[in-house]
Amino acid sequence: MLYSMKHENQPRRLATSKIQITKSLDETLKLGEKLAQDFKYHIIGLNGELGSGKTAITKGVGNYFGIKNITSPTFVVMKVYKTLKNNSKIKNIVHIDCYRLETYDALLDIGLMDYISDDKNLIIIEWADKISDYLPKHTIYVNFKLGENENERIIEY
Repeated sequence: MLYSMKHENQPRRLATSKIQITKSLDETLKLGEKLAQDFKYHIIGLNGELGSGKTAITKGVGNYFGIKNITSPTFVVMKVYKTLKNNSKIKNIVHIDCYRLETYDALLDIGLMDYISDDKNLIIIEWADKISDYLPKHTIYVNFKLGENENERIIEY
């Protein structure tokens, strides 16, 4: 159970204006690159089943910012990548995976609030539904579902 610093009655943004179906890993990566250009806020929550495309989208976002080595932070909870795009306001991608997270305090211990408070960081949180009560109200959520075919993903944003 997660606890500490909960923001009671905080509205949550769920971006439901578009649904995109990708049919391959390459299409999912390209969608991540496109979304990186469109994000209006610096905190993105990703929710969906295992293998539904959360890390692939994050890799696509990384590609847009010149980062080619993004991997899932499942076992380390958080990884920070310096962006390589000099003309970008975003200087770091902070990739967080809450799948194994037991308490919100664990994120506080590794400096989550410092990263969130700096809008030069793009915060991407996998399994964000586990901590959504603690995230700022301007967080944008993207939902993922497995499609009918093996590589098909349904992405709602």
